[in-house]
Amino acid sequence: MDNSIFLAKFWGYYLLIFFVILSFNPKRIRQIFNDLEDQKFLIIFSFLAIIIGLINILFHNIWEPNWKLIITLIGWSSLLIGLSLFSIPKRTIHWLKLVNIRFVQAIYTLLFLIGLYLLNIAYAIIII
Repeated sequence: MDNSIFLAKFWGYYLLIFFVILSFNPKRIRQIFNDLEDQKFLIIFSFLAIIIGLINILFHNIWEPNWKLIITLIGWSSLLIGLSLFSIPKRTIHWLKLVNIRFVQAIYTLLFLIGLYLLNIAYAIIII
């Protein structure tokens, strides 16, 4: 299977699952931000984000102006958030809280639509 298709399926399912969980349990976001205050959780979370971002980038660093760019940007975003959480945690947590509070509905709707789009690309459900 092509790396791009595999990652489109992975990120598509991940984003849809993330959206559904947060839709039915919105308190989970507040819990995640509260857990980021715990240094042990923060280190584990940042290492996971760095690892996922690096793996994504190593397998898929394609900067073409099509759907593959979305997968590349997800990988780079994960890496940069992980690195910033590890190196400047307080500033990054403050920034993430600020963005989340102001744009929570737009962000989750966008994640849902990106997940649907990636799954559509991977399975060719609707020809665009």
